[in-house]
Formats: sequence, structure tokens, C-alpha cells
Amino acid sequence: MLRRFVIVLAVAAAGGVLAQEPTPPLPSFEQLEAEGATIGEVRVLNQDIFDTDDPKEDNALFRAANALHIKTRVGVIRRALLFKSGDRVSVPLIEETERLLRNTRYLYDVHLRPVAYRDGVVDIEVATRDSWTLDPGFSVGRSGGANTGGINLREYNLLGTGTSVSLSRSKDIDRTSNEFQISNDNVFRNWTGVSYRRASTSDGSRESAAVVRPFYALDARWAAGVRAARDDRIDAIYNAGVIASEYRTRERLAEVFGGWSRGRDDGWVRRYSLGVSLVEDAYSLEPGRVAPAQLPPDDKLVTPFVRFELLEDRYEKVNNRNQIGRPEFFALGLASTVQIGRATTGLGSSRDAWVYSASASRGFETVPEHLLYARAAVSGQYADGRVSRQQLGGSAQYYLPHHRRWLFYASVSADVLTNPVAGDNLLLGGDNGLRGYPLRYQSGDRRALLTLEERFHTDVFPFRLFRIGGAAFLDYGRAWGGDNRNLVNPGWLADVGFGLRIFSVRAAFSNVLHLDIAFPLDPDADIKKVQYLVKTKASF
Repeated sequence: MLRRFVIVLAVAAAGGVLAQEPTPPLPSFEQLEAEGATIGEVRVLNQDIFDTDDPKEDNALFRAANALHIKTRVGVIRRALLFKSGDRVSVPLIEETERLLRNTRYLYDVHLRPVAYRDGVVDIEVATRDSWTLDPGFSVGRSGGANTGGINLREYNLLGTGTSVSLSRSKDIDRTSNEFQISNDNVFRNWTGVSYRRASTSDGSRESAAVVRPFYALDARWAAGVRAARDDRIDAIYNAGVIASEYRTRERLAEVFGGWSRGRDDGWVRRYSLGVSLVEDAYSLEPGRVAPAQLPPDDKLVTPFVRFELLEDRYEKVNNRNQIGRPEFFALGLASTVQIGRATTGLGSSRDAWVYSASASRGFETVPEHLLYARAAVSGQYADGRVSRQQLGGSAQYYLPHHRRWLFYASVSADVLTNPVAGDNLLLGGDNGLRGYPLRYQSGDRRALLTLEERFHTDVFPFRLFRIGGAAFLDYGRAWGGDNRNLVNPGWLADVGFGLRIFSVRAAFSNVLHLDIAFPLDPDADIKKVQYLVKTKASF
């Protein structure tokens, strides 16, 4: 009897030891790809806005928000995946899927991970967390000495379908607008997006519609679409931040195109497109307004075109650059586009002309974690042996983190207009980079701007809703040349200042609120010595 009892204890002890042996960790996606694993079950775990299993988020307000919110439908997330059951594991496709999902406004967080692996088959979990997508509210802003504001009712994820719909009334420095907008980026389950927008404004109206199936992913093999827009508005010419003259612009735009690609080939993507575009502009004097010295000429261009794109699949996942506490993806690979078309009177154009555009961008990691991003672009027309309405520009941004919370940021840009028509101006002021001066303070056919910032990313996370940051900055720039130069203060201008950044991280309308105080250096007598700016932007 004693011997049997000892054997039972020994077996139980051995079983306990075996039960406590740790489960071997699952291989990473890189290891699974190297082993040639096949994807088995794909589980979509769509989660509420707040994680009530976390004591910091388990309160009455957050539970109410979860109860009122309609979660994104599983089918909407599943249709956005670039892989499916039966496919071989591909790290580039998994990483690109995460980028696509994070780019949607209605998802706050995204994680993809293997959850089971057996006999060469891996099950993958796609865990997402929703954003709050209903935006009933108002907005206020101030930049360059001018106030803006509005009220709106906007839903970015109607009934969990990924559809965005909004009604809004807004007032900016140019006009007051009442606008309706509706869009969905994946209506027919093949990445076809449909959008429509209509606005009635204090000086006219505008309307646009589009049905486009884009090159939604690097491996997308075809694209096609049609888009059209019209705009009836009053345009203003500024000098020293004051309206000098005004005229009416009536604009029509349209494009139909189709494209094809072989997809990703050894880390590179080549895309080819053919299409036809319409650009029609008509100008007239506006009764009761100060007329410009010369109106731009009416113009109509019907242009068949060919477009070529070359992309390099190279991305860097970083934190605390333009956001706080959220992953960001920097495109370090080459991204270039060239488009050229021929407008002729035989197709209804007002003149014969070559119409061209090109752009190229690339990122560089000069040393670990130091990022340099550069871009150049040109667009214009060529007719009768002469270039016209050409804009050539370039920019570079440099990110230099020197502490977990501190980042030095520098940006430089320059633009040149060649043979512009009346009304074509490069503007610089408090609303577009020179924060210590009135809006549209300088204009010309040359422009240059340097911005230096010391950014501070805090760990402050009030109410689990906002991230807080700050910046001290210096702006230095000038716009000059052309027929509408600022004669009051035509030289190089500079300002310094500091501000607060408030990131609304749980809402689909998570723009960054900028609260800045700027001080112009050596201003003229008509400029306030302190400028207060309240503005929302997409990033830091």
C-alpha cells in the first residue's frame, strides 16, 4: 500500500513538472516565410474603442462610448487584407496590410501576429481597435491674423461600413461654405472607391465626383477610374497681407484613365497608365470688386496622356516623429511619377500644347534613426517653343532624435514659377509657413522657406484620449519676383516662437491641434509684435 502511494506521488510530481514546461514560442513572420509556411485560418478580432479589461480604461464614460459606438464590421477589415487562407506567408504583404489598415481613420490600433503553427500551416490573428468616428461639433482657428471656424456633423464609419458622410458649415479667410460629402474607399469589394462632394459657398459653388479603383497596393495589377469637378469662386490677389484685387474663376476638371502593372518585382514596382484629362478655366471681372490689372487668359486643354510610375518597396517603422506614441511608416524607397500629354485644337483645346508633370521622392537614413526625406516636382506646359505656367519645386525634411522625448526637425523648401499668367503666385505668410506674419504676406514667382524646430514628446496621456507635445521654432523665408511684389516689406523675413501640440488619438478626426505664439523679427509698424495661432494639422 505504501509502495503504491509513493508511485502515485512520483507520477503526479512528474506530471506537474511536465505541465509547467513553457510552451515553445511561435516563430516570427520572417521565420515562417523562410520555412515556406502556408496561411491557415485568418482570425479578425475587431475590438471596441476602449479596453475595459485595462483598469485605466474601465470607467463609466468609456463603457458608455463602447456601447454607443458601432464597431467596424469584420467583413470591412477582412476585405482590406492583402492575404488570405491558402497563401504562402509573405512578410512584405503582412507589413503592407498593417500600413493600409493604420491609414484608415476608423481604426486606432492594428496588430498582426501568428497564433498557432502546425505542420507548416500558421493561423494569423488580425487585431484592430476602433476609433470614435462620430464628430458632432465645431472648430475654431487663427493664423496670419485671420480667424476661421465651423460647425459639422460627420461620421467616418457609418454603421461600421467604412463609409464617411458629413454635413458642415465653415468659414475661412476666403468664403463661407455649406457642404455635403459622402465617400467609401472599397464599395464593390475590389478596392473601388466612390466619392461625391457638393458645396454652396458665399461666392459660388463647387462639386466633385469620382469612381476610382486605384493601385491600392504594391502588388495591384490594374487601376481605372473617372473623376470630375467644377468650381465657381472669387479669387483674390494679396499684397502685404491685404486683398489688392479680385476676379471670378470658373473651373472644370475631368479625367478618365486606365493602368496596369506586373506588381512587385524584386522590390520594385512599375506602373503604366493611359488617359484623357480636361482642364478648362474661364475668368471674368466681378461687379463691386477691385479689378486686377490683367485677367488670366481663358484656357481649355483636352489632353490624352501617358503616365509612368516607379516605386521602391522600402519602408521604415518609427515612433515619435510626426506623431506621439503611434507607429509611423516612412517611405525611404524611391517614388517617382512622370506624365506627359498632348493637347490639340482638333480635340477641342483652345491651343496646341504639351502638358507635363514629374515628381520624385526618396528617404535616407544617414545614421541609425536619423531620417532625411527629399522631394522634387515640376509641372508645366510647352507650346510654340516656349515653356509656360511651369512650377519647379523641391523640399527636404530632416529628423534627428537626440533623446527618447526630444527631436530636432529641419525643413527647407523652394519653388520657382516660369512664365506664369496673371493670378499665378507663390504665397508666403502666417497661413503657410511664416507663422509670425499676416497671411499671404508676400507673393511672387520665387519662394524659399526654412523651418527649424525642437520638438518635445511627453508621456502625458490625459484621460487616455490625448497625447501632449510641444515645440520651439524658427521660420525664415521670402517670396519675391513677379508683378505682385510686397513693396512694404520685400526682403527676407524671420520669426521665432513656441507652441503646444495636442493629439486626439482615439478619434477618427484625430488631427493635431497647434497652439502657437510667434514673434516676428524686425517687423514693419503695421504688423503685430505677437501673433497667436490656433490651427489643426495632420501632424506635428
